[in-house]
Amino acid sequence: LCRFYCDYCDTYLTHDSPSVRKTHCSGRKHKENVKDYYQKWMEEQAQSLIDKTTAAFQQGKIPPTPFSAPPPAGAMIPPPPSIPGPPRPGMMPAPHMGGPPMMPMMGPPPPGMM
Repeated sequence: LCRFYCDYCDTYLTHDSPSVRKTHCSGRKHKENVKDYYQKWMEEQAQSLIDKTTAAFQQGKIPPTPFSAPPPAGAMIPPPPSIPGPPRPGMMPAPHMGGPPMMPMMGPPPPGMM
């Protein structure tokens, strides 16, 4: 008797034929198990990367980023003349002709921005 084992579902199918596999693999429970498997795998990969980065930082292999400290007073760069005033929250400013599109700010704005 040749039976098919599904690693995602941790189960044996009654027998191994293309139609039985196809029916099993198109089932809701199998699809959830596959999704859960890869979700866990992605979380493990992310946590591993975080752990490696933290260890490297603690060993002094990674210098502090220039964005970790607030900019010195007077270091604010004025917006280009094509954009009148600061953009409203939730609104992406229109990129000026020929230039690269504006990148949204990450993290809280530096003191004095609002």
